[in-house]
Amino acid sequence: PEPLAFLLRADVNDYLFVKIDPNITDTATIAKTVQDIQATCQIFSPTRPLRYQFYSDFSFQREQLQNVIRTLFTISTLLAIFISCLGLFGLASFLNEQKTKEVGIRKVLGASIPSILGILTRDITKWIVVANIIAWPIAYFSMRLWLQNFAYKVNLSWWLFVLAGLFALVIALVTVSFQAIRTAAANPVKTLRYE
Repeated sequence: PEPLAFLLRADVNDYLFVKIDPNITDTATIAKTVQDIQATCQIFSPTRPLRYQFYSDFSFQREQLQNVIRTLFTISTLLAIFISCLGLFGLASFLNEQKTKEVGIRKVLGASIPSILGILTRDITKWIVVANIIAWPIAYFSMRLWLQNFAYKVNLSWWLFVLAGLFALVIALVTVSFQAIRTAAANPVKTLRYE
């Protein structure tokens, strides 16, 4: 556990933290305690009204906000992945259409379907790896900056980033493989006839 300190400065002294005995569960006693705190605050600052909030309510609101943010990030991420897959599918269709003649010639010369799939997915794989190498440091420093706001943090391990990169690569290869398999399995006579 990390130490916690409340600093009192005159220029930003807007909050007062009061701990009430946790064994007191009676609502009337808690209300009386709040009234006593309000009376004491009126003595020291009669022009400023006291607005109080229980920490449990504050932490619940903060947790609710975190849940909303997490849900928005999840929806945004899934939408971005879906749109990226659509774009990648279109790019794969375009690239495979351009390589139809090359694939037909390779098949006539005896190339196997796995070797043709390797040719068709090599460029996409290369760009995914380059994108991950660029994204890893940015993601690492962004996550460290964001985690500084929390008292208890998770450790950022290198394998998390590698796992995310492999996940992106698998999604990309699954998206591209439909077009690549169709192009690789096409009859070379038909592809060369129309080229």
